[in-house]
Amino acid sequence: MVAISHLLTRVIAGIPVPNNPLINSSIALARAALPDQGYNHVMRSWLNGQAIINNLPAANRSRIDQEAFAIATILHDLGWSNDTAYNSPDKRFEIDGAIAARTFLQTHGGPAWRSPHRLQLVFDIIALHTTASIARHKQPEVAIASAGILAELLGPDAARDSFGELVTVGRAQWEDVSRAYPRDGIKGYFNGVMVGLCVKKPGTTWDNLVSDYGEVLVEGFNRTGHRTVDATQMGLGDWVGGEGGREGE
Repeated sequence: MVAISHLLTRVIAGIPVPNNPLINSSIALARAALPDQGYNHVMRSWLNGQAIINNLPAANRSRIDQEAFAIATILHDLGWSNDTAYNSPDKRFEIDGAIAARTFLQTHGGPAWRSPHRLQLVFDIIALHTTASIARHKQPEVAIASAGILAELLGPDAARDSFGELVTVGRAQWEDVSRAYPRDGIKGYFNGVMVGLCVKKPGTTWDNLVSDYGEVLVEGFNRTGHRTVDATQMGLGDWVGGEGGREGE
């Protein structure tokens, strides 16, 4: 995919970023759908990720779909919105966000977004952003988005523990971004979102990080019986040789 580096016509918090009407529309959507803490988080995530892209060698940078990266990162937490247009009662928040972003692009993206590949790239960026162990082996846009989001939340040093030398955003850049889009209240907001997911749709949390917050922060939350190990221990039984069948049958 051809990069859109010629559209790096805006600088936010010292970081050159792509600037076009579709990206601006995605920013407006995030602003309308999320409270201050959520909006500031997605903007910080985009800027930290864009800083990583800007530090890539020119040959690597030219292969990045920076428009797809920007839009996906800006919209990656639409599944946190209280608006039922963007969240469902039965899907993980990452999938809700991926579906909402794809719908936005199908509606507003025009001919450039009729490409199934580009739509799938945006979907994957959002769907996999919390799963670093998979994201880092996917397309560069997917890996960089996950790295940038992790860097925004925990800082560049912590992100390097998962993504290594890919994380080139510096501490000074991180602090500049945090001043432009303040982190005030982010811990309480983040915890509140996770708790809300555990309470409102616990079935979407059993196999992922959200359930960790349920176990710590939600009274009575219990994954027992819903874990993969529970299903396999019950479903596989103790098989014996010969004619087959479970032991004791």
